[in-house]
Amino acid sequence: MSVDKIIIQNFSLSYSDGTESLHNINLKIQANTITVFFGPAGGGKSTLLRAINRLNDLADVATRSGTILLAIANGSYLDIYDRKVDVIELRRRVGMVFARPVVLPLTIRGNLTYALEVKGEKNKKILDNAVERSLRQAALWDEAKDRLDEPAMALSGGQQQRLCLARSLVLEPEVILLDEPTSALDPISTSKVEATLQELKQDYTIVLVPHSIQQAARMADFAAFFLQGKLVESAPENTLFITPQDPKTRDYVEGRYG
Repeated sequence: MSVDKIIIQNFSLSYSDGTESLHNINLKIQANTITVFFGPAGGGKSTLLRAINRLNDLADVATRSGTILLAIANGSYLDIYDRKVDVIELRRRVGMVFARPVVLPLTIRGNLTYALEVKGEKNKKILDNAVERSLRQAALWDEAKDRLDEPAMALSGGQQQRLCLARSLVLEPEVILLDEPTSALDPISTSKVEATLQELKQDYTIVLVPHSIQQAARMADFAAFFLQGKLVESAPENTLFITPQDPKTRDYVEGRYG
C-alpha cells in the first residue's frame, strides 16, 4: 500500500519582485518513489522544491498560503510551516542537492563528518561508519575510500556532485530534493548519479527537478508538469510523456515551446 510522504494543499507563494510564484498547488508525493517536477524555466519547479524544506525562508517572499504536510511517525503529518517547527530539524529530515556541487573547503572525510560533529558527535567509529555508509549510498566509496584525507576539491565534477549527495545522506534524511543535479555533468557522471538515485529510492523519497525532458522521462515514477507557476497535470511513470491529457503538456513534450 502506497503512503503519501508529502501532501501539498492549496499552496501559493510569490516573491516581492513578482518572479516565479506558485498558484494553488495541490500534489501528493508518495514515499519511496522518484517524483519529477518538469516544465519550462520560470514555471515554479525550483520554488516548490525549496518550499518543501523551507529554503524560501531565506528569500524575499511577499505572500504564502496553503500547507505542506510531511509524514512522520505513527501515521501522523507535520505541517512544515507551523510556527513550532524546528527548521534545522526539518532540513535534516528533508535534504537538498543543488545543480552545481558546492563542496566545503575540507577533506572528503571532513565534508561528511562536519554536520555530525556540529551536532556533537565525537565517536570516531560512529563518524567513520557514517562516512562509509553515505559514500556507499552515493556510489562513491570505491572511488574515494583511499582518498578520504585529500581535499574534496581534488575530486572531479561528477564525484563532487555525488559527494554533495553523500553529505545529504550522512544525516539520514527521509526526503531528498534535487534541483537539476546533473546539469553540469558529463553523460557518464550523469548516468552514475541517475543509477544511484534509482537505488536510493528503496530507502528514501526523492523529488527531482531534471535538467532535460529526456531525463524526466527516464527517472519518473511520478511526474508533474509546471507552467507559469501552475501545476498543469500530473500522472504516474511515463504517462505525461506518452499520452498527456492537457494540450499545454503535449505541446511541451513534443518540443513546440520551452
